Amino acid sequence: MKDSAVLLIDCPDRKGLVARVSGLLFERGANILHADQHIDRDLGLFFMRVEFELEGFDLESFRAAFAALASGLNMTWKLTSSARRPRVALFCSQYLHCMADLLHRWRTGELVCEIPLIISNHRAVENLAAFYGVPFEHVPVTAETRAAAEARQLELLAQNEIELIILARYMQILSPAFVARFPAAIINVHHSFLPAFTGARPYHAAHARGVKLIGATSHYVTEVLDDGPIIEQDVARISHRDQVEDLVARGRDLERMVLSRAVRWHLDRRILCYGNKTVVFD
Repeated sequence: MKDSAVLLIDCPDRKGLVARVSGLLFERGANILHADQHIDRDLGLFFMRVEFELEGFDLESFRAAFAALASGLNMTWKLTSSARRPRVALFCSQYLHCMADLLHRWRTGELVCEIPLIISNHRAVENLAAFYGVPFEHVPVTAETRAAAEARQLELLAQNEIELIILARYMQILSPAFVARFPAAIINVHHSFLPAFTGARPYHAAHARGVKLIGATSHYVTEVLDDGPIIEQDVARISHRDQVEDLVARGRDLERMVLSRAVRWHLDRRILCYGNKTVVFD
């Protein structure tokens, strides 16, 4: 793959924005690989993602030139290079299906990042972490030790320069102070029965109710539990023939797929958050 850079933009909509951005790239000799944009007409907001080659391109000079352009257009923007791999920490508890899937995709090159750390409040994942050669930290969490556990987690995240946290079925609620340290940088996954079926046995409750669809949702974590900007969702049809164990198995498959897509799109810099929504560029 060629080295590339991605420019993400959001700003108030106005005429000529695409021309201004692409024109500056053309002036600097950029070869655009992908470009996409979206307008929220209700809010009057413009969103854009541009990916371009870096061969023979002066990225820092362009960054300075674009900063001048952006300031005059009230743009929020981010410019990153593919040469820099995001540093990711994986959190989990005792369910390992999402963790195993993410580690496999990482090892095979589908998820382009560094994973220097796995944290869990249980030891179930320790052997899996050792198999993939990822350092593992056991940080038990109880009601009495929650604050100390989070302080230890934050210390580990800082030591490893973590930029993105993935909750691969981590069954603990993060405090608002913890979440505030990583805005739009904590990704969670859960079943999509909420808010109808809550608690520890949602598939049992759904089966008893005779549901015909099950699903999974991946979203960014905010201080409001399970209410952050949604990145990806998927569903599967079931029937009266499916038992609870069938629902659980299909639900885990959906969780694996939905979480891996969300993580890949974040790593590919395809997501822009605004309000409590996301734009996910193709």
